Amino acid sequence: MSDLLNKSDLIHKLNSLNGITNDERAYLINLVNTKKKYGLVWEDKTEVVEELLRENLPVLREVAEKRILSKDLPSPEKKERTLFDGEETNEMPNPPNHILIEGDNLHALTALTFTHEGKIDVMYFDPPYNTGNKDFKYNDCFVDREDSYRHSKWLNFMNKRLKIAKRLLSDHGVLFISIDDNEHSQLKLLCDEIFGESQFVGDVIWQHSIQGKNDAKTISLHHNYTLIYSGSNFQINKVQRVEANNRAYSNPDNDINGPWRSGDVRSPNFRENLRYTIKTPSGKSIEPPANGWRWEENKLISKIESGEIIFNKSESKIIRKIYLNNQGGRVPESIWFGAEVGTTRDATALLKEIFNETPFDTPKPIELIIRILQIGGLKNATILDIFAGSGTTLHATMSLNSQDGGIRQCILATNNENNICEDVTYVRNQRVIQGYTNSKGETVPGLTNNNLRYYKCDFVPREPSLKNKRELTKSATNLLSLRENCYIDCTSQFISENQSWIKLFSDDISQFLCIVYDDEVVEEAVVILKQLIDERKPVLPIKVYVFSNGQYPYTEEFEDVLPYITLCALPDAIYKAYQNVLPSQKRTRIIEFEDINGESASKSPQVFVENDLFNQEG
Repeated sequence: MSDLLNKSDLIHKLNSLNGITNDERAYLINLVNTKKKYGLVWEDKTEVVEELLRENLPVLREVAEKRILSKDLPSPEKKERTLFDGEETNEMPNPPNHILIEGDNLHALTALTFTHEGKIDVMYFDPPYNTGNKDFKYNDCFVDREDSYRHSKWLNFMNKRLKIAKRLLSDHGVLFISIDDNEHSQLKLLCDEIFGESQFVGDVIWQHSIQGKNDAKTISLHHNYTLIYSGSNFQINKVQRVEANNRAYSNPDNDINGPWRSGDVRSPNFRENLRYTIKTPSGKSIEPPANGWRWEENKLISKIESGEIIFNKSESKIIRKIYLNNQGGRVPESIWFGAEVGTTRDATALLKEIFNETPFDTPKPIELIIRILQIGGLKNATILDIFAGSGTTLHATMSLNSQDGGIRQCILATNNENNICEDVTYVRNQRVIQGYTNSKGETVPGLTNNNLRYYKCDFVPREPSLKNKRELTKSATNLLSLRENCYIDCTSQFISENQSWIKLFSDDISQFLCIVYDDEVVEEAVVILKQLIDERKPVLPIKVYVFSNGQYPYTEEFEDVLPYITLCALPDAIYKAYQNVLPSQKRTRIIEFEDINGESASKSPQVFVENDLFNQEG
């Protein structure tokens, strides 16, 4: 009770305090009213890239000259395919469209909330480890070990990005984050807070190096961590078995079901109904263990009858058989050894093979990322890496697709500091797709059944004036293609003259996208859609985005084609997607400060800078 009174008194004193600004007063009162009982607490340090979003909205603009399309590459695997040929002529599915976004990952994540909210199946993040050795920049300055806000800056950086990442993660998705000792404990608490302790899957130790370091001052470190958090319906996949995993299996009794090993027959928890005596074939009795048997009596008897459970020679105990044929893969363990999933030395060697030099200092091995993709998602998973670095995640995605026939799609984001995005991330995967000559002079065939599209983050003014709404709609074309996975411009097939008010795209299989940039030509758009429907007879509804100054998508005007389309108003849909992830805009109004009991803490009104999440009024 005294704590409450002290807070109330302190708020009164702050309200009457002279010599401070209203912003400072509001900040101090917020500190008094905020009391965290458990969890991380850190100083909120302003981030320049976030401040940019207070007045601007991020969009994506494609760099067409960097586009790599499978259809332009020679490959004996592919057959020619004619657009809208009416019949499937390609035995392989359409090549996946991989995305590389150049820009700050906070801006990229914000844009992806419109295109991919709830759609990402596997996330792999390899953030800066904040070692103090020029590996982490905050507001264009390296954070060193002497910085008193070192951990606060890193947590502030990660907190913003992980909160948006959570919105992108699908219910059955999973997030893997690599980290080392410098921020491991802080990251675990932060993820518990954002994703929930119940969504914690595990903390894998990866042996990143094998060679000992005799020059280490204390302990020679050979590992990093990978924290794993999941959506509510995630199910982990087993990993492939190797010969070493099967050494415990044998067939000493020539069981027709093949090799087996013994398993535990005891219940892990006490249950009275599992405590019963077993009669052996000769009439002996076997008493139950302390917690009871693993199965109820009827089920155990059936296992004895089937031969899955046998008695030892003296009939003093039972033996459970676990058959190798029933195991499939193996459950992932919490320690991943470098000999199995690669080391940093392996990763560096591969980069040197591709570039004939080492253009990146801390790459991850492709085998490690393949392991993550295998246990994390299905063959059609959508994968996200917002700390793309040298581009290993995309390389691993394409390599795994080529191994198992998957159609996984990968989205990468990275800034272009020191031209890393253009000269390393992009070039690496360009060579992987097109093929290259390695450092030994050997030709490495390309993984040609892949498309790669390169985007840059750009911005339009955030204030929702009519002018800005029209500009945002015009700038949304790439976002919409990415959202609907429709990149093939087929406008000219339905309009003879070049028109700027409408665009039509397709995915080359069954989906169409229509963008109407001007609400004054809706009737003309309906005519074109009727032609498309009559000629192509699309199986799936056509996605139609139409400019509207408000939320109305002109449903009545599209009445004649409504059974064949789904309508969405632009840019309202983008505003709604962004409104919960953008930093607040500052609006000034007069309010009374309230104490923790909700009662007025001051008789006179005070000036307070109010945070307006998103103002959608023109």
